[in-house]
Amino acid sequence: MIKNRGMRHLALKVADVERARDFYVRVFGMKIVWQPDADNAYLSSGCDNLALHRGQENRGGADRLDHLGFIVPTIADVEAGYAWAQRSGVEIVHALKHHRDGSVSFYIRDPDGNVIQALYEPAISPQFFQ
Repeated sequence: MIKNRGMRHLALKVADVERARDFYVRVFGMKIVWQPDADNAYLSSGCDNLALHRGQENRGGADRLDHLGFIVPTIADVEAGYAWAQRSGVEIVHALKHHRDGSVSFYIRDPDGNVIQALYEPAISPQFFQ
């Protein structure tokens, strides 16, 4: 086993770095940490790091990422986020759902077709990371 403190970094290949950067800033409130050039951008939520790298258009296939997730602090926050996404014209992939394990989530799609889950998870959501 490799000792770790959880997944805190994800890198995505995107067709348009500026468009993807603006999406993650607008929809999830991420901050731009560093953008060395037009082909790369690094964003942070405060405890997570998202790297965006210009790549070929995502064509799907077996090597495609299934989805990535953002942990949301409370059920009310997930519900409010879902209502905001609907009002804001963000593409909804799967509607808001309350799951049997006490989690609550919905899925949206970013401009490059990546699916993102907004998730309240009872064991993880109450934790606070700096």
